[in-house]
Amino acid sequence: MPLLHLILVAIVQGITEFLPVSSSGHLILLPNLLGFEDQGQVIDVAVHVGTLGAVMLYFHRDVARLFRGAGQILAGRFATADARLTLLLALATIPIILAGLILKVTGLSDALRSVTVIAWSTLFFGLVLWWADRTGADRKTSDDWTAFDAFKMGLWQMLALIPGTSRSGITITGARQMGYAREDAARLAMLMSIPTILASGALLGLEVAGDMNAALARDAGIAAAFALLAALAALALMMRLLKSVSFTPYVIYRIALGLVLLTYSYA
Repeated sequence: MPLLHLILVAIVQGITEFLPVSSSGHLILLPNLLGFEDQGQVIDVAVHVGTLGAVMLYFHRDVARLFRGAGQILAGRFATADARLTLLLALATIPIILAGLILKVTGLSDALRSVTVIAWSTLFFGLVLWWADRTGADRKTSDDWTAFDAFKMGLWQMLALIPGTSRSGITITGARQMGYAREDAARLAMLMSIPTILASGALLGLEVAGDMNAALARDAGIAAAFALLAALAALALMMRLLKSVSFTPYVIYRIALGLVLLTYSYA
């Protein structure tokens, strides 16, 4: 695969994975605008690994808590703060894993992957994010996360299986609607991405395990590295901006992207 194509795909995926702007919309536009072919599932797995590494590095303290919590759960200690966080994250992940398996088995996941679906969901869920951000209170922090809220956010995250929705965008929407402050909503959404990306990456990895060769492994390594760097930069920028800026700029961008995709789809 040409190096420029590889780097562009990795950077676009890395940046858009965690910003609430829909990575699928950008990955459809990229090859069509530049005349590139589809990068293939091996590169998809690689950029998943890169973005997973980015979120784990950025939230390394929380990730350490999750590992400690898992150890405490295995030792039968369920009442600690770390064990509680681990259990809540597991609870929040169950809905999207079950729904994803159903879509995969039934073949509906492929049926949803059209430019028209991505365009309308980019527009619609961008407006839902704007509504939740404007009407949601700032009364809750991530320390207030309950089992009920974790499960509700898991149900919101299920909607990310509709291409164009944006996984980070829809979980942030759910958290803001429940009254979590912007930074805390984003933090919870990013933590929820860890098991979700891990599960989807593992599933893709099993599908392409037999396709690897030396050249493809090299391309995958390059893609993973650039995706990690891009995702890390995007995460750091978004979390810093949320101290003083709402999600409205992302909503405006989503509306513009959705209109471009609709024009492309119906042209």
